[in-house]
Amino acid sequence: MSEKLRTGETEMPEPKNNRLPQVSVVIPVYNEEESLPTLFTRLYPAMDALRRSYECVFVDDGSVDRSAALLREQFEKRPDHTRVVLLQSNFGQHAAILAGFSAARGQRVVTLDADLQNPPEEVGNLLLKMDEGYDYVGTIRRKRRDVAWRKLASRLMNRLRERITKVRMADQGCMLRAYARHVVDAINSTSEINTFIPALAYLYALKPVEVEVVHNERQAGQSKYSLYKLIRLNFDLVTGFSVMPLQIFSVAGFVITILAGILVVYMVVQRIIEGPQVQGVFTLFAIVFFLIGIMLFGIGLLGEYIGRIYQEVQRRPRYLIRAILEKKSTDD
Repeated sequence: MSEKLRTGETEMPEPKNNRLPQVSVVIPVYNEEESLPTLFTRLYPAMDALRRSYECVFVDDGSVDRSAALLREQFEKRPDHTRVVLLQSNFGQHAAILAGFSAARGQRVVTLDADLQNPPEEVGNLLLKMDEGYDYVGTIRRKRRDVAWRKLASRLMNRLRERITKVRMADQGCMLRAYARHVVDAINSTSEINTFIPALAYLYALKPVEVEVVHNERQAGQSKYSLYKLIRLNFDLVTGFSVMPLQIFSVAGFVITILAGILVVYMVVQRIIEGPQVQGVFTLFAIVFFLIGIMLFGIGLLGEYIGRIYQEVQRRPRYLIRAILEKKSTDD
């Protein structure tokens, strides 16, 4: 066994032997010490039962609890089926998944959350669907076990995304998904700083499909996604895959300018004919404040696009790898 150090966002070296796993399960981990023991006891038996060669790639996203220590212990127990990527700090869930994609060696890659809201036993169903010829299998949570505000926010964001982008996903928030090797390679070649992996997979896949999966309540700990993070995620999705919001505001600005011009002409004519009037001044204030609100929102939206350009120009790495725990190849 060896612990290989990595610094920077680099390609993972392919092993010298040809015994590559058929399936790689990529699991981002951030402060999940309460969930990991149960995950281990369910994940490995579920994968063993599939009778396919596999590896479990855990990516610790800078956890500050005992998650990294538990992952190290699990690696020592099952080194033939376990690889652990330790990131230098917390880079976010999607960056952790990208690090896992770079480390994964399987011909099919399945992503899974560590909180057990999606049962590991569902992995086999996704692989069976891929056996039918699909190269990307998305999922729809059956009887979703989330709080009401998250369900409502997700539903609204799904509708907005479908209208603005070309991405058609019934459930964009479910982590349990399966990807063919060529889809993962295409995602790995993408150099965007902020991106939305399921949407990229949908665009790169030749034959995508969605299936229903079981959704359970979180086994332990608290969700890492606040309302703010969910809004930010959807801003990244919208601004990363469409310029339609800018086009909408351009058209809206043109229409509002025409209407405002008509209003100004009307008020000037009224002043000339009837003289100065106080009536309607509060209505005018309301109209002005409404237009100012639209302008401020439009400026903020424009700032989102400019911010993405700024981050791309910086060319900073999406993640930094501190260490990789993996079994040393016999050919080394």
